[in-house]
Amino acid sequence: MESFKVNILGCGSAKPTLRHYPTSQVVDFRGNLFMIDCGEGTQMQLMRMRLKPNRLRHIFISHLHGDHCYGLPGLLSTLGLTGINGHVTVHLPEEGIRLLKPLIDYSTHDLQVEFQPYEYGNNIIYEDKSLIVNTVPLKHRLPCVGFVFREKEKLRHINREMVDFHQVPVAMLPRIKAGEDYVKPDGTIVPNKILTNQADPSRTYAYISDTLPLKAVINEVKGADLLYHEATFLSDMLKRAKETCHTTAKDAAHIASEAGVKQLVIGHFSSRYINEMPLLEEAQSVFPSTVLAREGLILDV
Repeated sequence: MESFKVNILGCGSAKPTLRHYPTSQVVDFRGNLFMIDCGEGTQMQLMRMRLKPNRLRHIFISHLHGDHCYGLPGLLSTLGLTGINGHVTVHLPEEGIRLLKPLIDYSTHDLQVEFQPYEYGNNIIYEDKSLIVNTVPLKHRLPCVGFVFREKEKLRHINREMVDFHQVPVAMLPRIKAGEDYVKPDGTIVPNKILTNQADPSRTYAYISDTLPLKAVINEVKGADLLYHEATFLSDMLKRAKETCHTTAKDAAHIASEAGVKQLVIGHFSSRYINEMPLLEEAQSVFPSTVLAREGLILDV
């Protein structure tokens, strides 16, 4: 099956610690890299994880708090210095263009940076022949969205034995894979289901950034193969979580359970926790298929 992986570059929250970098991830989809959020130190983590910057063409910023975007000018400056051909597109709230564009224009040298502002809400902001990325509106202290990466429906597999038996011309095979029946020269119709086998299932990765826990998110991430959901606090800090518009580990796990996702990864850990195992244990008490985010972790979708 073609690659669809999530690389965790940073999983800390706003206040820096020596244990974690601020939030950043890279989705590797069939060899193309898509970055989600870009906290300070992201470019160093990109190198540590040996991710090739010349494959990075799209960066998605969930919101404009510094732990999610302050690494962007430095990263783009470095990409410009490496002489990468082409351009990088940054998808971000429109206010971010006013705040970040002057600095980025000043420091990115020969790199072409295109800014694609998105509106707060549920919108498709990227699409190619194999992948769709849409935003998910969240509730934080300023406009914030999550991102869902959906692999498009795949072509069916050719049943070589039946194709040979019915003498299907090679030129017809792409149309057969796309779902067409085969009409023989004598007019006999050979159904597609005889000539093909079921396609590989399409995969979905959902990234839910800083937010209060939302019922609406459940529908947006339903059935996802992998869900990342922020889990800044333990449930005994519920009051503080509500004050800062964040989610507890238990609430993140309830969302994963109700959405029927296959696996949950929690992150954006508060600096107050020297040991994140209690966060994991709290989430696993509700949703056993939970793992902790950590720098260097690579997850298959």
